[in-house]
Amino acid sequence: MTGADEAARAAALKAANINPRTGLATDYLNHFNEAIMLLEMIPDIPECADDFLQWRPLSYAEHFIASNFKARDLAIWAYESADPELRAEFDHITGTMTNILTAVSEAMGQVQQDKTRAKLAIQATSWLKELVAAAGGIINGGTEANVDYIMTH
Repeated sequence: MTGADEAARAAALKAANINPRTGLATDYLNHFNEAIMLLEMIPDIPECADDFLQWRPLSYAEHFIASNFKARDLAIWAYESADPELRAEFDHITGTMTNILTAVSEAMGQVQQDKTRAKLAIQATSWLKELVAAAGGIINGGTEANVDYIMTH
């Protein structure tokens, strides 16, 4: 790829809100932020647990395919073309978030007490916010996160 081609590629990615250095888009984090927002509401509005239970995991590509993101094909291509080590770290964090959300959803589906659901929501939210921040750091070219540290604190 020539310098002009590389500059054009970077400009197209930047215009689509995709980080040209990493090939990742923060728009994918909206998928997790939606679930976090619902979890945050559960302690005050217990009925929001029903809305949270409707949340379903989506892969990076699935998120963009289902979204109204204008440059979704470019986002998927950039993700697939991203540095494999960077993408693996990002996928590890987003996979951890998906696992947390799935486990909390399963637990909430089995308990009936609002107090128990609120405790589950509060704990999950604290983990998830740190993981979203870590994933955002990777998208924006930061360093890798220590998921084990986040999960134990």
